[in-house]
Amino acid sequence: MKHMSPVPFLCAISLLLSVAAASITDLPPPPRREVFDNGRIIDISHRYHPELPEWESNDGIGHHFLRLPHSMKNGSFANMSEMKLPTHTGTHVDAPGHVFDHYFDAGFDVDSLDLHILNGPALLVDVPRDKNITAEVMKSLNIPRGVNRVLFRTLNTDRRLMFKKEWDTSYVAFMEDGAKWLVENTDIKLVGIDYLSAAAYDDLIPSHLVFLKDREIILVEALKLDDVPAGTYSVHCLPLRHVLKLCPDQCMDCAPYRDPIALLYSKFTIDALCLKPCCKIPLPHPPI
Repeated sequence: MKHMSPVPFLCAISLLLSVAAASITDLPPPPRREVFDNGRIIDISHRYHPELPEWESNDGIGHHFLRLPHSMKNGSFANMSEMKLPTHTGTHVDAPGHVFDHYFDAGFDVDSLDLHILNGPALLVDVPRDKNITAEVMKSLNIPRGVNRVLFRTLNTDRRLMFKKEWDTSYVAFMEDGAKWLVENTDIKLVGIDYLSAAAYDDLIPSHLVFLKDREIILVEALKLDDVPAGTYSVHCLPLRHVLKLCPDQCMDCAPYRDPIALLYSKFTIDALCLKPCCKIPLPHPPI
């Protein structure tokens, strides 16, 4: 039996590889979505990009927060990226050690936060647009007892502050008396807000101290609440598990939020409306 020449086979394989390579390079870019599952899932965390605003910076987080030290185009067996940025960047949660040094030293980091508080029924409310969140504003919202999670949408969303790279001290958030009123007169344990801090700039530390003093309230900051109707939802937030290491100065006072996850499920749909990667689950009944 004569041996067949491998040349035709090599040519065929080469042709197939060329066609495959061409089809890969012709792939359209993937869609960037905010809404999933026909509106039942809504992503309320912000994407990390160079113009994402950063605390007290006019330049955003810049281009250097992400790099690609290992690239297949440069001979690596896989593409592997590295990120370097402050933990209070973009959508994130605050741990008690953020403003209390004794909690920081004791290891009350993000990994110590209660996942029950971070997941469950939530109320999205619209705050009066002309002022910070004071005791008077909190009273006017008429949030009933039994509501444990509230997302506060403010003028920050209307002004699209999280879409502007320049840091803006005029953002709307809680004044100290508003934080005290919430702690003393409601059952709220999760406080969500639509800019980088839940505390107004003029009451930055006092408001944080009120919220985090008893380690019962978790702050979720820089939420993306555009185009989400006010109402009752199910929220799911799973922060990165930054843990205290061998020495106190490694305690993590905050964690980003998308490996963290935020979801909202509408009470008025069968499966609910979600705020970020989420799964379908029946919406729990009140209390919220």
